[in-house]
Amino acid sequence: MFIFDENYNRFLDIAWEKFIRSEEYDYSLIRPEILESWKRSLAFSVDPTHSKTTILTPEELNRRIHSNLLLLKTTRPYMEKLYSIVEGSGFYLLIADKDGYILDMIGDKDIIEKGKDTQLVIGANRSERYAGTNAIGTCLALKKSIQMWDGEHYVLPHKEFSCSCAPIFDSNDNLLGCLNITGSKTEIHTHTLGMVSSAVDGITKELKIRKINQEIEMISAQRNIIIETISTGLILLDESDNIIQINKNALMMLHFSYENVIGKNLFDLISVDDPNDSGFRFSQYGNEFYNKDTDIYSKGSGLPPMKFNMSINFVKDSLGIQNGTVIRLTEPKVIHKLVNKISGYQSSYTFDSIIGSSPAIRDMTEACKRVAKSSLNVLILGESGTGKELVAQSIHNASKYSNGPFVAINCGALPKGLIESELFGYERGSFTGANKEGNPGKFELADGGTIFLDEVGDMPLDVQISLLRVLQTKEIIRIGGKYPRKVNVRIIAATNQDLEAAIEAKTFREDLYYRLNVFSIQVPALRDRKQDILELANYFIRNFSASKGHGFRLAPEVGAALIRYPWHGNVRELENAVERAVNITDDNEIRFEHLPKSIRDYFEDRNSGGTDPYTTREATVREDDGRNVKASGYNLEAASRKAIIACLEKSCGNVRNAAILLGISRRTLYRKMEKLGIDYQDYR
Repeated sequence: MFIFDENYNRFLDIAWEKFIRSEEYDYSLIRPEILESWKRSLAFSVDPTHSKTTILTPEELNRRIHSNLLLLKTTRPYMEKLYSIVEGSGFYLLIADKDGYILDMIGDKDIIEKGKDTQLVIGANRSERYAGTNAIGTCLALKKSIQMWDGEHYVLPHKEFSCSCAPIFDSNDNLLGCLNITGSKTEIHTHTLGMVSSAVDGITKELKIRKINQEIEMISAQRNIIIETISTGLILLDESDNIIQINKNALMMLHFSYENVIGKNLFDLISVDDPNDSGFRFSQYGNEFYNKDTDIYSKGSGLPPMKFNMSINFVKDSLGIQNGTVIRLTEPKVIHKLVNKISGYQSSYTFDSIIGSSPAIRDMTEACKRVAKSSLNVLILGESGTGKELVAQSIHNASKYSNGPFVAINCGALPKGLIESELFGYERGSFTGANKEGNPGKFELADGGTIFLDEVGDMPLDVQISLLRVLQTKEIIRIGGKYPRKVNVRIIAATNQDLEAAIEAKTFREDLYYRLNVFSIQVPALRDRKQDILELANYFIRNFSASKGHGFRLAPEVGAALIRYPWHGNVRELENAVERAVNITDDNEIRFEHLPKSIRDYFEDRNSGGTDPYTTREATVREDDGRNVKASGYNLEAASRKAIIACLEKSCGNVRNAAILLGISRRTLYRKMEKLGIDYQDYR
């Protein structure tokens, strides 16, 4: 064990003089940690005769204090307690951070004043780099406790003091700083270091406790933030079902106030699924459950039940013993929105999806745009295949309901016994085979959006009555249910039937007809918009060509055939015909033989008596130079005139479409019409 005495101190004085002059000497009697520190001080070019250091500005000091606030708050009480033991005996205590900056100080005034002469003040740096060998700097360098006697200091003015210093570490053994006690060289005692080390032990333990508490507080704060920011209602119960925490969403959903529910038993406030409260407790389930449609009754209010999707999770300890419950409440419309997304209850078509420039289609589109801005019920009339759902989706996407779901249901495709349950839903146990948790209907799923009732003319009369009530009250009642549910839904209906005739035949209710037919839209048949046929055909060609890696074009005779064909299946039939042709052609030209057999048979039947200029290449006008012109026995000019007029008639005076039919450019066609005295306006 090292013992400091006067002989050692006299030896230090001589050794120090020799060392700073770099003279040869036997330094082996110097404590190794002190000698190594002297060497470091020499390497740092520390002036051994004058006390010089760096001192923080007030701003820099404040930043240092703030960054070490936990260390300072923890250390200060121990400094005060330690000082109470040595008060009046010429000592002072100080705390320095890991970089050696003095951040706090307490002690006898006379010794503090004496320390100022050696820049031993708050804000001063006492690391070995600036102050040479000293208790603070060497303690931080070695990361261990040290007691330094007067003669062991490297800088001459510091030899007036003796110091004891111990390092302070956090729970991860990271160096935070050190605690130092300094006194006159004549007042230091060997037991002083033990006092400092004991205080540091207490500081280290408290720092660990404070760190744990900080982490707990942070976790708690984070938990609270999470609880408050999630979109669902959240309730935390203890093992006795008492409310220990509840977020704002849950308070609003259940019409609770925080002060009136915290700490109370949840089932003193509500009952679940049973208004008479049969003693329901979550623990009776034994297992967690998710997104269970639940009726929650507010006890003593007499109000109808609140409808929520409820999920519960049990909180268990390390032994698997349940000691709490987490309840999550979700508004049904939130779940329905998710279901709609998964189920595809969304609309993709807009008014830009409506192809055509004919007067009929332009008038229809303008009417749709006008009604889209309102909340009116819309009845879409038109033959099968005309694109009634496309029109319905376009109206939805241009309306204030566009952010909501678009739920389409084909009333003619559902079994009669299931239409009502599909539309309005059902409660659990309402009929044999019903989902045990009940099921929302399409009207609930469409809440906040649009429901599209396709083929509404096929709806049974008894369901028509229920639909009429929904239109009048904006409420639905599930099958087997007792309480109505409000729905905010826009209704768009469609049919290919003559509903007025159906009313006469007593198969469709007149009052429902007028409720649905607030605004009617007639979708024109394709044969009534021949001007759009080639535009539609080319649109479909582009769509179906995308996967082929190259484009396709219509042969002139095919364009003529498409315009002449009656299209009883309307746009849907045209689309199918183009898709077939694109997939069976061997090159990039769609010819007559690539069309479906039904179309080819139509023209063969009509042309069995002779050649048709619209299904052959006879009498077709080519480019300006007259190459490859076939008149088939006709005078060339007469044949050209006949072909141009025929194509103008078939394209309703549309020069672009006529040029396509003829296989020439629009510019060439204008030139030929001028030459032949043909005015396209005559054929509109």
